[in-house]
Amino acid sequence: MLAFVIKRLGQAVVVMLAVAFIAFILFRFAGDPINAMVGQDTPPEAREKLRVELGLTAPMPVQFANFVGRAVTGDFGLSYRQGRPVSTLIKERLPATLELALVACAFALTLGVIFGVYTGIHKKSFLSRFVMVTSLVGISLPTFLTGIFLILIFSVWLPWLPAYGRGDVIKFGWWSTGLFTASGLKAIVLPAITLGLFQMTLIMRLVRSEMLEVLRTDYIKFARARGLSQRAIHFGHALKNTLVPVMTITGLQLGSIIAFSIITETVFSWPGLGLLFIQSVGVVDIPVMAAYLILIAGMFVVINLIVDILYFVVDPRLRGTVGGGGGHG
Repeated sequence: MLAFVIKRLGQAVVVMLAVAFIAFILFRFAGDPINAMVGQDTPPEAREKLRVELGLTAPMPVQFANFVGRAVTGDFGLSYRQGRPVSTLIKERLPATLELALVACAFALTLGVIFGVYTGIHKKSFLSRFVMVTSLVGISLPTFLTGIFLILIFSVWLPWLPAYGRGDVIKFGWWSTGLFTASGLKAIVLPAITLGLFQMTLIMRLVRSEMLEVLRTDYIKFARARGLSQRAIHFGHALKNTLVPVMTITGLQLGSIIAFSIITETVFSWPGLGLLFIQSVGVVDIPVMAAYLILIAGMFVVINLIVDILYFVVDPRLRGTVGGGGGHG
């Protein structure tokens, strides 16, 4: 077990270094950040002095090494646009993004499992077929178009929900949440549906497929032969075995929801990390952009590491393979 975890941690470090290097190199070609920080009339001497202060005159390997060294301690430097520590900006925006992602994930998981189970059990009913057809909309429509469509219906035609912002929030130390205020709850409805709709259709189709497969297995046939009720078969046996792969996919999708929140936060002016990243791209705020990508990559790496460890714990075949000198791809 220890050797397996150490191996995965080593791979995670390599992945994070690769992501940091790629982000660092790409953003060096995004434009000159000095132009976004000073006016056109700024003399060359002042520009050069600012370059030295920001460390932009050092060789590329030195800049990258300094960046990695600071990032390990949570120091991503100063924002070129705001002149504030990037870690402070992330700390301010992180609660909004995580709150939106968790609500969207809860929405996707709850409705995805419910609809998936129903369409799996009643696969020939009219409602089941209707749900499957309409689910194609959730997969096909771009996220920004879904958000605009929801705003048009529920904010313009039916002024029930706000079209932008986070509403009133309550602070608990540095953490802030809008889930305990009426305006905050209203504000999160449309962004959460927009962000979680695609994931909901994915989970629904996965649950349906797994449900249909499990219902065809021999032990389900034996359960029917023993005279168990349909409710006990569907929810006591079939659903329990169906949810194992679903939970794995859901854990990985949480990272995707956080990463893909950029579009949703932009459409709804949600004050999270995604909106901060988009604003930083416009002014070539390299420290913020690099820190955002590293943070998202870190979330994916941690989630994948947890999933790998859970596989190792659950699957005895994997433990035997590792113990025999093999590895888990």
